[in-house]
Parts: sequence; C-alpha cells; structure tokens
Amino acid sequence: MDQRIINLFDEYTHKPLSRDTFLQKLAKLAGGTSAALALLPLLEVNYAHAETIAENDDDIITEDISYEGDGGTMKGYLASPKSKGKKGSVLVIHENRGLNPHTKDVARRVAKAGYIALAGDALGPFGGTPANEDEARALFAKIEPEKNLNNFLKGLDYLRSAQESNGKTACVGFCWGGALANQLAVHSPQLNAAVAFYGRQPDAADVPKIKAAVQLHYGGLDERINAGIPAYEAALKAAGTRYEIFIYEGANHAFLNDTAPTRYSPEAAKLAWERTLKIFKDTLG
Repeated sequence: MDQRIINLFDEYTHKPLSRDTFLQKLAKLAGGTSAALALLPLLEVNYAHAETIAENDDDIITEDISYEGDGGTMKGYLASPKSKGKKGSVLVIHENRGLNPHTKDVARRVAKAGYIALAGDALGPFGGTPANEDEARALFAKIEPEKNLNNFLKGLDYLRSAQESNGKTACVGFCWGGALANQLAVHSPQLNAAVAFYGRQPDAADVPKIKAAVQLHYGGLDERINAGIPAYEAALKAAGTRYEIFIYEGANHAFLNDTAPTRYSPEAAKLAWERTLKIFKDTLG
C-alpha cells in the first residue's frame, strides 16, 4: 500500500483529524471515494484477529479487576499463570484507543510466558473503554496526564502487592502506552524493566532518574516518533542507563499490532516479542 496512505492513517489516529477530513484526504490519495472506502478495512483494526491466546487457555486465568487510582477507580484486565509459586509481574499499556481485545491478548501472551500481567484501562475513570474508537479518542482528550501517570503507578503497586508476586515489576506499552512506559521508567525507581514500542520519548533532563533496564522498539518507517531517538539515546548513554534500541527497517508504527493489517509486520513483531520476553526473563526472575 502507498506509504502516504499509511502515514495519513497514522495522522488520523494520533492527531485531532476528524473522520470526515481523513476520508476526504484518503479519497484524494486513493483516486476517489469508492477506492477510499475499499481501503478502509485494510487500514482499520479487525479484532476478529485479536486472539492468539484463548481466554480459556489451560495455562492461565483471566479476570476483570479494579483498584483505587488517583481520585477514582481504575479498571483492568488481569491474566495470571495457573502455576504456583512467586512470579514477576508486567503492566501492559494499551495504544491510544483504550483497553481493547488486542491489548487483552497481549496480556494473555505475557501470562502464558509465566508472568502476572495487568492491562490497565486509562479510560477506567470515565467508565471504561467504549467499543467505538472515535468515542474512545474523544475521551483521551479528557485525561489529566498527572492523574493518569499516578493511576498506572498504582497499577504497579497493585501488582507488587499480589499474593503470587515476587515483588519485581516491568511494563510494556505500545504507541500512547509506549510513551507512558517511558514515563513509568522515569517515575518508578522500583521498576525493573520498561519496554516501549514506538512510544514518544521522555525529556532528556528526566532520563537520569531512570533505574530500570530500558528496551525500545521502533518501526523504521515511523518518522514522527523516530525523530526523538537521537536525543533519548544520547541521554541514556550519558546517564549510564542499561538500554537496548531496536529499529525494524521497513516496519511501520504499530507493527506489533496483528489486528492492524496494513501496519502489522509479522517478522518484526516476532523478533520484537522474543526480545521483550528475554528482558522479562533477565529482570523479573
């Protein structure tokens, strides 16, 4: 698919671009309204492909949970291994459309690998993530950044206090959640590892606060996010932070999301997930 079309869809999903304006621009690039409408199913997510680990998988248990956030109730999806014994925990942070079937599946993947996984819902204080993605996007504009950060920090506390937890925690975030994973690394000195997929980088001045091991994944075609890599890497080096940066050539933003057909890259996703599980193994015990 024409990279300009993928870039336009990226703009639509990350900036205040109305659906009508997006469709008008898409029609110009596609050569007409009919062609644009034919492309939409290839661009938009399809949650029919979201389940790689079943809800009733023999090795895991899943449940919807809630916990006290900053001035309100947070909601989340908890996936845990059935095996006994103390385990490391991972906070899974969704993209900028909220806690959807894909993010829940990622949590199940983490649990299947042997860790307690909590996928928090940033829209929990508003009643939870709505099914309509445009409605979810409108709610994201109402999020208060400081409260939201505190809500996810409390999510890490929730994991550390779990009966089966060994006290070690990591986070993995995607897109909007990748940026938040970087912020959790800055603001949680107890965090053992932070994995950020195509997420906005923190301010260089904040990098010396990071105590966790950091692993960063970027799509080579993601010019918008990749512009922040040099300053972040320079700050990580200067601070002596343990970090890894991986850039997947030919891959787009959201390349791990297998429900986004035009941006998903199976090869890059497989390799990135293997690397993610390795840092969990190295840091969570």
